Amino acid sequence: MIAAGSAHAPFLAGLLLGASLIVAIGAQNAFVLRQGLLQAHRFPVALFCAASDALLIAAGVGGLGMAVGQHPRLLASIACIGTLVLVWYGIQALRRAFHPHVLTPDTHADTGSMWRVIATCAGFTWLNPHVYLDTVLLIGSLASAWPVPWPRALFAIGAVTASFIWFFSLAYGARLLAPLFRKPMAWRVLDGLIAIVMWSIATKLLLSFIAR
Repeated sequence: MIAAGSAHAPFLAGLLLGASLIVAIGAQNAFVLRQGLLQAHRFPVALFCAASDALLIAAGVGGLGMAVGQHPRLLASIACIGTLVLVWYGIQALRRAFHPHVLTPDTHADTGSMWRVIATCAGFTWLNPHVYLDTVLLIGSLASAWPVPWPRALFAIGAVTASFIWFFSLAYGARLLAPLFRKPMAWRVLDGLIAIVMWSIATKLLLSFIAR
């Protein structure tokens, strides 16, 4: 019989690992933050990101990580497409920085359809090789240290829980910053930083696969 303390160990290990990987400035987080500030499609965006992580983590823990690791060309193709997506969104963010707006009660009315927002979010999620490296390969390989079935399943559940907590906190907690973003300069700074983040990630992606 497993002791109470050891029963929670894999869940806590997965929770802490998932949190350490996801709480970082990245294209996906920057996008969720912006949607949270605009209070536009927050629930579907947060749900899509968290559910995508859950699917990838489950696949990695289930053994897909080893299979993907044996096909570097697949990751290279994803890297090229992802780089183009990031560069384009960086250009869009820079354009917004030169033409900032402010938060008003009807700001959310001009933020695009839900499906367009989800499609953009899908690009940041599924066309970013780092997502696969973190969720499928890294979490999948570390999960192998736990015996099957339940300890390993609890490890995966812990990582998935961290993802859900983070994305919904980011999407709905962003409203606390709303008073600051009633000033055009705040949007100018945010979109400028988003452009820098997008381009820096795109550059790292490209260089990492060129160097191989």
